[in-house]
Amino acid sequence: MKTALHVFCLTLLGISLGSCKNTDPEAAANEVKPVKSAPNGAYEAPTTRGPVPRNPSMNLPSNFDKSSVTVSRVSVGQPYIAMTFDDGPHPQNTPRLLDMLRERNIKATFYVIGRNVDLYPALTRRIVAEGHEIGNHTYTHGNLTKMSNDKVRGELNKCRDSIAKATGVQPRTLRPPYGALLQTQRQWIHSEYNYPTILWSVDPRDWQRPGPSVVTSRILAGTTPGAIVLAHDLHAPTVTAMPATLDGLLRKGYKFVTVSQLLAMKPDESTASTAP
Repeated sequence: MKTALHVFCLTLLGISLGSCKNTDPEAAANEVKPVKSAPNGAYEAPTTRGPVPRNPSMNLPSNFDKSSVTVSRVSVGQPYIAMTFDDGPHPQNTPRLLDMLRERNIKATFYVIGRNVDLYPALTRRIVAEGHEIGNHTYTHGNLTKMSNDKVRGELNKCRDSIAKATGVQPRTLRPPYGALLQTQRQWIHSEYNYPTILWSVDPRDWQRPGPSVVTSRILAGTTPGAIVLAHDLHAPTVTAMPATLDGLLRKGYKFVTVSQLLAMKPDESTASTAP
């Protein structure tokens, strides 16, 4: 009796479960099954289309007082700032950046490495031809604090000569690689070359590659009138960050000038933020 009841219950259970299944062969064939897809890590947000804000055209002097040995920012009465780009020219990133700057009528200062100038002289000429300023960033990008005075001279001379050969102009300011330069070196370089050492007041630490949005937010948050902003056209994500960065600064009312133009605005030594 127990066995018969057990069989009966199993039979009822089979009928019940079977009634939940799709027994139609055609419907089963058309059943939609989930498909797994790999994440698309190469996705980039589309570029915003439409007009961009433009920097006003300005005929400003660039003959600055050469008494300052070191400058990291300039005290100015209006919202002028200098955008600077180090370590180029780069064959892919720099042309892309130049297009962005030209679209916005912005003139920047490029601290170039001499050996890159020798590799890309035509690109260096384009920088100058489009109204940007060129600065000396040494020939090999070595740490000058670890070099003898003669070795430092060699670095500065080779970079200067490479720039002059490629463009017909000579640099007027120096930015030491890594911002590393002893005070005694700054003083004799200033005496021999008339180069003020140009540092910066805004550093987005883009060399750490934090991502374009972080670079943009750091620059927008840190910039104030008279700022000298550091960036690197060596890094593609930095260039990718520039449209949002430049547009954000322009919409805040900032006006872009070269480093020499910013230095020429300095009212006097007492109001400039300079190192002793």
